[in-house]
Amino acid sequence: MSLRFLLFVMLVLAACSPLPQTATLPPDSPVTSPPADDMPTSEPAPSPLAPRPGDEQLTRGNVFVQEAGLLIRESYPPQIALTVSGELPTPCHQLRIALSEPDQENKIAVEVYSVVNPDMVCTQVLQPFQEQVELGSFPSGHYYVWVNGELAGEFDS
Repeated sequence: MSLRFLLFVMLVLAACSPLPQTATLPPDSPVTSPPADDMPTSEPAPSPLAPRPGDEQLTRGNVFVQEAGLLIRESYPPQIALTVSGELPTPCHQLRIALSEPDQENKIAVEVYSVVNPDMVCTQVLQPFQEQVELGSFPSGHYYVWVNGELAGEFDS
């Protein structure tokens, strides 16, 4: 009997507690944008796959790109990402993806390659990879993305 009484008291106390207050604005309140310095940038964060200091001491190797495509997010301005999949020559090779700025013809060149320590002994087996690299947003225009000399896709911004 005391358990039921305790449960009843808890329910009554919970029902009598005040509701949390939320700030509400009148319907005719003006809407303002945040200050420009508080706006997020459209520049993508640095990629962990970008060339790094110290890469010049490593041996540059090939990458076997099997598929490359664009992911265009429906936002304003559109945010563009590049998806790349393929294989590295060995598990010891590290993937690098170097992006260039658009040229006069709005071509964006992307170089996909690998680096490896030449003194490292490694199993000779292909290492699959699948990566997505943020390209960011671009001024209005029609752009072409080339990966290792082959057209991966095009988009309008």
